[in-house]
Amino acid sequence: MSLFKARDWWSTILGEKEEFDQGCLCVADVDNSGSGQDKVIVGSYKGYLRIFNPHPVKPGDEVQPEDLLLEVQLREPILQVEVGKFVSGTEGLHLAVLHCRKLCVYAVSGTQGNVEHGNQYQIKLMYEHNLQRTACNMTYGPFGGVKGRDLICIQSMDGMLMLFEQESYAFGRFLPGFLLPGPLAYSSRTDSFITVSSCQQVESYKYQVLAFATDADERQDTEQQKLSSGKRLAVDWVLNIGEQALDICVVSFNQGVSSVFVLGERNFFCLKDNGQIQFMKKLDYSPSCFIPYCSVQEGTINTLIANHSKMLNVYQDVTLKWAAQLPCIPVSVKVANFQDLKGVIVTLSDDGHLQCSYLGTDPSLFQAPKVDSREINYEEMNAEMKELQKIIREATKTQDVLPESEKQRDVTVTAEVSPDLDEESQAIDSEVKAGAVPSVTVKITIQSRVTAQKPNLAVCVQAPLAVTCDQFVFGDLEPDSSETVVLSVFLKENCCPSELEGTCMVSYNIPTELNPEGIPRVAQCNFSLPLKLICFPAQPSKAANHKLTIDTNKPPVSFVTIFPDFVDPSEGDQANALGFEFLTGSKTTLLASKTSQRYRIQSDQLEDLWLVTKELIHRLEVHFKKQTCKDFACTFSGSIPLQEYFELIDRHFELRLNAEKFQELLSERAVQFRAIERRLLTRFKDKTPAPLQHLDTLLEGTFREVIALADAAEENQANMFQAFAKLKSATHLVIMLISLWQKLSTDQVAILEATFLPLAEDTQELGWEETVDAAVSYLLRTCLSKSSKEQALTLSSQLSMPKDTSRLKKNITLFCDRLAKGGRLSLSTDSATQQTAVIPGGCATIPESDLEERTIIPGSTAMFSSNGQITKQKSKPGLSEDAAEETKSHEL
Repeated sequence: MSLFKARDWWSTILGEKEEFDQGCLCVADVDNSGSGQDKVIVGSYKGYLRIFNPHPVKPGDEVQPEDLLLEVQLREPILQVEVGKFVSGTEGLHLAVLHCRKLCVYAVSGTQGNVEHGNQYQIKLMYEHNLQRTACNMTYGPFGGVKGRDLICIQSMDGMLMLFEQESYAFGRFLPGFLLPGPLAYSSRTDSFITVSSCQQVESYKYQVLAFATDADERQDTEQQKLSSGKRLAVDWVLNIGEQALDICVVSFNQGVSSVFVLGERNFFCLKDNGQIQFMKKLDYSPSCFIPYCSVQEGTINTLIANHSKMLNVYQDVTLKWAAQLPCIPVSVKVANFQDLKGVIVTLSDDGHLQCSYLGTDPSLFQAPKVDSREINYEEMNAEMKELQKIIREATKTQDVLPESEKQRDVTVTAEVSPDLDEESQAIDSEVKAGAVPSVTVKITIQSRVTAQKPNLAVCVQAPLAVTCDQFVFGDLEPDSSETVVLSVFLKENCCPSELEGTCMVSYNIPTELNPEGIPRVAQCNFSLPLKLICFPAQPSKAANHKLTIDTNKPPVSFVTIFPDFVDPSEGDQANALGFEFLTGSKTTLLASKTSQRYRIQSDQLEDLWLVTKELIHRLEVHFKKQTCKDFACTFSGSIPLQEYFELIDRHFELRLNAEKFQELLSERAVQFRAIERRLLTRFKDKTPAPLQHLDTLLEGTFREVIALADAAEENQANMFQAFAKLKSATHLVIMLISLWQKLSTDQVAILEATFLPLAEDTQELGWEETVDAAVSYLLRTCLSKSSKEQALTLSSQLSMPKDTSRLKKNITLFCDRLAKGGRLSLSTDSATQQTAVIPGGCATIPESDLEERTIIPGSTAMFSSNGQITKQKSKPGLSEDAAEETKSHEL
């Protein structure tokens, strides 16, 4: 940082929210006053052209209205302004303004004022050139050694140099190997153009080579100037500088010597006019602009370089002579002569801060404020230290993501589910075949304690459930305000859901001082839907294919008490059987034992047992909690229905295989269809008609095959969705039975759910089978491993669809066997290689090798027993299957 700052002589702020760049500043005696006093010409990207004549009464004065000679708004953004001898027949200076698609040359003139308002200035358009290409920058000079006039060269965005001999267009040439435009300058001593290409090398092209090369417009109409077909030019010399260039400047303070200055991103180069490096300076800052301005000593050149640290450095060749601090980061710097003050530094920033300053010894020092001296009170300091330490301890105790002050949410969302179904169903486009599909109303309330911007509410329920409206957009919420919406939930597709739950999520922004647009936040809540939304009371059925028995440690509770919405109150306490009929048509029966503390759930479909079993356990827990009974517990001592579960897995996997086959067939028929189309098009385009040779018939037949395959694939997709819904319901049931059987904790149940229910949706790229197989294999090799050998086995890092489900079924069976032998679920590897524990109830385990070598017989009803044995259900000798089932029901 410099000790001194640049002394402000005159400054102003241009416009409002205007943007400026490197070519937007120019200083010259543009009005040809002959006094040698420069004017400041500024153009902006908004199209404003301004001309200033600074003359403050004393340095640092505010800008006076008469300082602005001219302000005019042009129709297009101004890319660059230059002053030179651009009009034929006169050697007066004129102003050239470069737009994106136009070059305009103006004459600036002033009229002597007769009143106190001062002189009047105006601009007159001398001529203009409409460009066929988008312009980037321009340079000017006496190209070809002409005397008394300047020619203009414009570089386009696609690498064409367009040369104009004042009022007429001369020719255009394309730069070889062009990618992006770079800075452009003209050296009058060597009569060449110098630029920096995208290859990070300085390139020089002779004007004579450009003039005698093949014209870019040759063999083309003038309207087709935008087509690039010019001859590749021969470069005069090339120098690789290894970085992009910000600007190029060619100066010649001595008649016989000219120098090419190149400002790179990290280096400053001075080249001779033949491309040899004269000197270079490595910069320890990021430069923004520069200008070589004079030679105060023979053989040396002084240069001003500004950087992004708001510093202006003065170099004599490579030696730093002075450094001054600027109020802003300049994008362009010039040196001008005003009144009797010569060598004024003119800087322009990208936001329009125009300043005329000079170097001086005006110090820029930071003075620390005086500190009030006071006596130290050690008792107050100790008390304050203890209070701070207490706050630190409290803050480090909590593991919450949000700090303590934000535990009270700024925005809260609550959902209230109506206890009764809608009198008039709100179901829309339901595919359920039942006569009337019920719906239930959910009332969602959003409360805000602070200002919440752009709140959006999203309501999500798991398919096949649906909502009447799932997206809501509100206006900004004021502090202590609320918004309420009402929607309905119903069963849309013809299958049972695996969860009767929904989620409400509100996204909003909280504005702060540093971020007025707001910090994004999210608030959410869950709600549970009633069971009667998807089923209704029905007559209990005695026979069923699948039965489960749940044991409790409390006397059975009447169904009138725990299922008042499904039991007629007139039945009283005598109701020990309850039937549920789902909207899809399947039935489930719930039985309560009169003599024991057991409940039986039975149904023809395994997946239909899940929701009724879950609802039973939930309502029992709520009932005994109201009676302040804390030791209520449910257990399961039956057999885990793995064989029936495996059948659902096989069914789902079979549909996935079918989906792959349909996709392959569709791809083949689509290729065939396109090939026939190409042949037909060739026949139709042929000038001599030829027979179609039944190609039209083949095209029509292929089209019908594609449509049939698409319909079959769509039907298979619908079947796969239903199969996945059934698989998820059965998986929930298996997880609950294992947790009741092994009396798992909440954390262990969460591990089970993450293992068997990793996906909300099933896709061909990532399916349920390979994901669950990888998760179960990981648990078998970590917390459920028998030895260190199993822990050393590495799992495949890539999930792919398996060929069959045999490995998955074997791993699930082995997983249950390890749990039966005392294995405990844990995500830490320290619990691996556990010792076999004694199973509650005194049941003995079987050798694991015997289990792993045993195979499941296809078609058998093998079930995994809770005491660690695989059994086959067999009827008693001499009894039929119905008699055996009847005997079991009496035993209950």
